[in-house]
Amino acid sequence: MEQLSHVTNPTFSELGLAEPICRALAVENYTHPTPIQMQAIPLLLEGRDLLGIAQTGTGKTAAFALPILQKLGRPQQPVEARSAHALILAPTRELAVQIGDSFAAYGRNLGLRHTVILGGVTQSRQVKALARGVDILIATPGRLLDLAQQNHVRLDRVKHFVLDEADRMLDMGFIRDVRQIVALLPKKRHSLLFSATMPKDVARLATDMLHEPVRVEVTPQVVTVDRIEQRVFFVQTANKLALLIDLLKDSALARVIVFTRTKSHANRVGEHLERAGIAADAIHGNKSQNARQRALERFRSGDARVLVATDIAARGIDVDGVSHVINFELPNEPESYVHRIGRTARAGKSGIALSFCDASERGFLRDIERLTKRPLLIEDVKLAPAATPPQKKDAREPDPSAFKRKRQWNRGRPSRAA
Repeated sequence: MEQLSHVTNPTFSELGLAEPICRALAVENYTHPTPIQMQAIPLLLEGRDLLGIAQTGTGKTAAFALPILQKLGRPQQPVEARSAHALILAPTRELAVQIGDSFAAYGRNLGLRHTVILGGVTQSRQVKALARGVDILIATPGRLLDLAQQNHVRLDRVKHFVLDEADRMLDMGFIRDVRQIVALLPKKRHSLLFSATMPKDVARLATDMLHEPVRVEVTPQVVTVDRIEQRVFFVQTANKLALLIDLLKDSALARVIVFTRTKSHANRVGEHLERAGIAADAIHGNKSQNARQRALERFRSGDARVLVATDIAARGIDVDGVSHVINFELPNEPESYVHRIGRTARAGKSGIALSFCDASERGFLRDIERLTKRPLLIEDVKLAPAATPPQKKDAREPDPSAFKRKRQWNRGRPSRAA
């Protein structure tokens, strides 16, 4: 597998992108390509299959979207009913929506049709959008397979295929669905696989899916973003909520993502913050797609200062200006830590990642430090002692003072015998 690297810093125009695309990029304030874009775009314009490895937040979406838009923008056969010329697979609904938004922005001057297919919503509008065919189809694997099995979409006309966040696909158990989808694609196609890490299963998938690919790797496989300041608080689980609220008293924590391991904990933390007067929303797999989108929009607009999330939001959620990521609970997979903290320090900015670690999570912390090859800076926990809440009396327990009052009152009453 050929591996390339470049050190120059050309403009998008110098990479070979057409004027309508460069004009759209200017509207988005994109002036110079990122390293992954700089290396991948010329190769993809040549039609090479590509294995791209880059950390989250490095501009992978534009790296594959821009060449595809350029190729589809040229005169070609009209797209057939229920078909697509390009298929992009994403592991989460939020990432699929974000990729769709990117294609719409970058291709605004090209007149191409795209649609996003995902679960969690009724399929009727998606079926209608697919009926006359689309140039670009962005989908999550489960819903796409459902529609293919119902003959609402056919994949035998796909010319460009992108598998995004391949390692996340494996984590979420999508590998069987991915292989079934690949089997429905034409043998002759342009294929791209992007991933932040490269475990053995992803490497095998790349071998099966790609034809003589070029490998582009812009950063070491598992090194965290250098611009992120990483600290850890050793704190008992019972004190984590108090510590979180105490930290959020600092206005420097302007836009914060708090990660929990479970859905119920995400709800609990979000509700606790709301009661403390901190605008927060929770996002996880049990929320409807509409609720998840509303939460993200509130977070993006600043109406919610805190987004409490499970690992569903660890990858692909591109929200500008996230000042802090807080691991309320450390993930049990160290790779998830890398993707969580990658929600900050995006677009060349710096960021801060704070992690809460109790005694039961020390092993997770060791795994993280082994993976990132960097010890986390230990912070002192300074909490005001919590007030002991008044104990509720059990209604079944007798109150001694009540018996005393009753005896005193009864002494002044005449007996029934009298």
